[in-house]
Amino acid sequence: MRIAVNTRLLLPGRLDGIGWFTAETLRRIVSQHPEHQFFFFFDRKPAPEFLFADNVTPVVLFPQARHPLLWMLFFEWSTCRALKRLKIDLYLSPDGFMPLHTAVPTLNVIHDLNFEHAAGNLKASHQWYMHRYCPRFAQRATRLATVSEYSKKDIVATYHLNASKVDVVYDGAHADYRPHSEEEKQVIRQRYTAGCPYIIFVSTIIKRKNLANLLLAFDSVKDRFPDNLKLLVVGSRVWWQDELKAAYDGMRHKDDVLFPGRVESTDLAALLSAAEMLVYPSFFEGFGIPILEAMYAETPVVASSTTSMPEVGGDAALYVDPHSVQSIAEAIISLRDTSLRDTMIARGRQQRTRYSWDRTAALLWESMKKTVEG
Repeated sequence: MRIAVNTRLLLPGRLDGIGWFTAETLRRIVSQHPEHQFFFFFDRKPAPEFLFADNVTPVVLFPQARHPLLWMLFFEWSTCRALKRLKIDLYLSPDGFMPLHTAVPTLNVIHDLNFEHAAGNLKASHQWYMHRYCPRFAQRATRLATVSEYSKKDIVATYHLNASKVDVVYDGAHADYRPHSEEEKQVIRQRYTAGCPYIIFVSTIIKRKNLANLLLAFDSVKDRFPDNLKLLVVGSRVWWQDELKAAYDGMRHKDDVLFPGRVESTDLAALLSAAEMLVYPSFFEGFGIPILEAMYAETPVVASSTTSMPEVGGDAALYVDPHSVQSIAEAIISLRDTSLRDTMIARGRQQRTRYSWDRTAALLWESMKKTVEG
């Protein structure tokens, strides 16, 4: 079988959640199925690290797809032509975008529909494109895959689909995420927080991740317990305005908030392991990979009680109302108790066994087979 894959988000040093999903699943699938030929569709010269096996042929298509107009050209012109020229039997798109005008059986992976439920999280042009085209992608795809039961129900209800068309394949955690030794933890604390204990927030900083309420909650915690605890905010600063800027500017303890930006996965794994807790008060998630990564790092978790997060965290997280600063603050205070931390870490060891990239790759391959078989 000749399989084409949209791999435009495989960018060295810049993998986000969908990029990691793409890399980790394809790494396994292509090596486990050498009888098939894979064509990876990039929009720029590919990094050799993403050509996972001898049965992978890189194909560079134009233009570089980083804007709605360029997305349309990349998928409706370049991708359609390449699918026909290469006589492709199956097209897999791990990022939710696909050509509408192709007869090739297509499996489209839609991770979540956050853009359908709240405005202000994306640029206006991106919001317009996704609101206009993603329903068409969902209808046009031969099959869909997504990463949680919550997202499946949301996609089926929002786009009025038959549930039998959508497969749940879940997410996984990179092998770097593991418990670290006390010596390793001390080294990473010294590097990032001058040796001080810290709670950690991990995400690209965008509106729906709810950093504003976390900053206000952290201020409240520091008012009640004026120790050397820090808040480490790890991720690129994409959005910094409105309520987030106001929350930070008004903080009484802003000197205790540290912004290292985006860090390499090995450092991030160590930072998670050395943290007192992960606090993840997002308003909306299709899965919430940092929750799983924290469980693999054996770090307790505070997470929102909304969307997919209780499904992913099970009984191994403390859940909060993301709209309530007090709820977030009280959970942080509760989880500083050593006995509760130990209980949540133990529960996390059990909960994390439900998710792995090996399982994700196997389920995605089954969905790919269903797509071809009809």
